Amino acid sequence: MSRSDSRAPSARALLAIGALIAIVAVSGCSLKHDTPNLVHGKQLFVQKCGSCHQLSHAGTQGAVGPNLDDAFRQDRANNLRSSDIRGLVEYWIEYPSVGGVMPAQLYKGQAARDVAGYVSTVAARPGQDSGELATAVQTVAQKPVSEQNGKLQIDADPTGQLKFLASSASATTGQLTLRMLNKSSVPHDIAVKGAGVNEVGPVVSNGGTSVVAATLKPGTYTFYCSVDGHEAAGMKGTLTVK
Repeated sequence: MSRSDSRAPSARALLAIGALIAIVAVSGCSLKHDTPNLVHGKQLFVQKCGSCHQLSHAGTQGAVGPNLDDAFRQDRANNLRSSDIRGLVEYWIEYPSVGGVMPAQLYKGQAARDVAGYVSTVAARPGQDSGELATAVQTVAQKPVSEQNGKLQIDADPTGQLKFLASSASATTGQLTLRMLNKSSVPHDIAVKGAGVNEVGPVVSNGGTSVVAATLKPGTYTFYCSVDGHEAAGMKGTLTVK
């Protein structure tokens, strides 16, 4: 899951990687072929991969790295086996491209195999997840929030999905403080912009709280996460000030 090139990987590239893996195996390094846990793989993908990658079945809209449905669409058309796609994804997890933002070995061992197994099963396939996969990630409903004593609490989705728990917000004119609790491991901040205002809070994760304050006149503003690609993926809402 490298972000350096959003072009679809070719079958030739997959065969080259397969040859590399074969050479490593022959030289004495054994590759494990444990059966991946797809439910666990989906959960892990949403937690740490979905903030950068779009994958329709997982419901993720990340825009920093390649769209994984697009990346494997041609390979599906060429009837490439899911096991080959899985091998490529595992390789990407262990060896991301040089200069990219994705850290090496974001997941290791069985966790990496679970993520790769899930991606290789659903990428570029029509429809939606069913059965246990459909309920693997619990969706928290969004709802509007209102200012309370000059403060707005707009928390990040605790599952790591790129959204706030508030779909919209309202406040009265004057000094306003926006607070965001982020229980997920995906880094987020809270920011507000519009009508000449552009204030950004600190980036936090794993239970941290981002706080930003601004003096707002009547009008319409946007609250959003300024982390690269998050607003574009839908982590934003409308703030109405009266």
